[in-house]
Order: sequence, then C-alpha cells, then structure tokens
Amino acid sequence: MAFGAPSVKGRALRWLAQREHSRAELERKLARVVEDSETASAAEQIRQALDELTARGFLSDRRTADSVLSGQGARYGARRLKQTLQSKGLDADLVAATLERARATELERALEVWRRKFGQAPQDAAERARQMRFLAARGFEGDVIRRVVKGGADDD
Repeated sequence: MAFGAPSVKGRALRWLAQREHSRAELERKLARVVEDSETASAAEQIRQALDELTARGFLSDRRTADSVLSGQGARYGARRLKQTLQSKGLDADLVAATLERARATELERALEVWRRKFGQAPQDAAERARQMRFLAARGFEGDVIRRVVKGGADDD
C-alpha cells in the first residue's frame, strides 16, 4: 500500500519530533516543499497548520528558546546564543529575556569551558591571546574573558 505525500501538518510534526523549531523556521522549511492547492495558497496552508500546532501546544517559540539555552548554553556565551536565537526568527523580547537568563551565569559557564579546554593559566602573552581568542569565538563577552583568563586557576 502506498501513501501519498505527507500533509503540511504532518511534515511540520515530523520536524518537531526531531527537535524544537520556531514558527519562523518551520515556515521557511515548509515554504520550500508546499505548493498551492485548488483550495488555498501555500502560505495559507502553512499558516493554518502552524496555527493548529501552536493551539495544541506542539509548537512554542518559548520552548525553542529554552531548548537553545539548555543545549548550547553550557558551551557558548551570550553573543553566540543571541546569534542562534535570532537566526531562528524568535521575537526580540523573547531573545532578550533568554539572554538575560544566560548572562546571569556567563562567568561560571566561561570558566567551565576554559577549565575543560586549558585548565591552567597562560604562561606567556601568546598563550594568553590564544585562550582569549578561543573564548571570544565561543561568544563570551570581553570582560568575562578577561576575568576568566586572568584569574581562572585562582578561583578554585
């Protein structure tokens, strides 16, 4: 027995079963595969399907932001998290609230990342610069990086 192509809602549910997606992400993904039908345009079909998934609690931008924070928060700083959240098309207020929570623990998270990677204070300026570049690439703020590299081993 052959099945037809999955419905718009079915495709969205399949993607949501793999990981949390924001509404904007699903709109972009679905726009590539959904075509106009006799009864409704592709945009209208997508809007209806996503509205229904939101009403049933399957789709939540807040859960998406929480998922990013819990999944990437331990490894990345607020700058990198902001970039990730914005790329998912989340509301600016939600991004700001999520980053506020992340900044509350940024020093501890940066220190843990630094300890796992390096574990000891830099011996010279070149090593210090290398450690600082590493933390900057992870998206940590400059003042946090300076505090971690300057006194990371002394905080035990």
